[in-house]
Amino acid sequence: MSQAQERTAILVGEAGLEYLASLHILVVGLGGVGGAAVEAVARSGIGRMTIVDHDEVGLSNMNRQLVCTHSTLGQDKATAMGARILDINPDMQLNAHVGFLSPENMESFLAAGDFDYVIDCIDSVACKAVLVATCQKLGIAVASSLGAGGRLDVTRAEITTLDKTYNCGLAVNLRRKLRRAGASLDYPVVFSGEFPIKPLPQAPVGKDSSALPRAVNGTISYMPNLFGFMLAGFVIKQLLDRRENIKSNHELTQINTNKSGRVCD
Repeated sequence: MSQAQERTAILVGEAGLEYLASLHILVVGLGGVGGAAVEAVARSGIGRMTIVDHDEVGLSNMNRQLVCTHSTLGQDKATAMGARILDINPDMQLNAHVGFLSPENMESFLAAGDFDYVIDCIDSVACKAVLVATCQKLGIAVASSLGAGGRLDVTRAEITTLDKTYNCGLAVNLRRKLRRAGASLDYPVVFSGEFPIKPLPQAPVGKDSSALPRAVNGTISYMPNLFGFMLAGFVIKQLLDRRENIKSNHELTQINTNKSGRVCD
């Protein structure tokens, strides 16, 4: 066992660490939420991770995104986050994918990945809906982040299922798209029930002048990162619980097998 994981071992045991090291997690979107989720996953001892983002690090990311430092400005987020993660956990098998997951490549990418869990931190509702619906179609566990922007109150953040969220415009749009796709709304999300502070008026964002205008939400250092850490914590705990369930079922099977094999004198 690595000394870096000795405190984690107190909680999950060496067998738990070995189990975490056997897992492969996909994180899509490396902004404020996704960057925190990636770092929490890396520090937990997960053995394999694939990270995906098409964007570059910009100065406007500085107030909230772990990937953003003055030394990473202008770099691809996936490349910069990958370097940060390998500096934290050099033993991790990391695939840093610079690119965009679209409806055209989503299913093939997910089917080929052998992922144990997908953490969805995508901003685009359309792409988020395709990712979630495709994960459900392929039987891959998925959890999503909803809107952290425009919010200040950490006590309102919670893990629930999409169908139980409120005061979140992103959730409303996502539910609509998933219903149209015939997908389930009964899957885990992190969200805040705090009523959001009004964003700036819609305007083009970024370097692409042809991009559709959108409203820019206010953000603060801690809220997206809180969402990311909560989401990663939920996923890791779910995976550890899955191991315990498999272990319990195996032990129960062994007990039943032993009972059925007894011979009465």
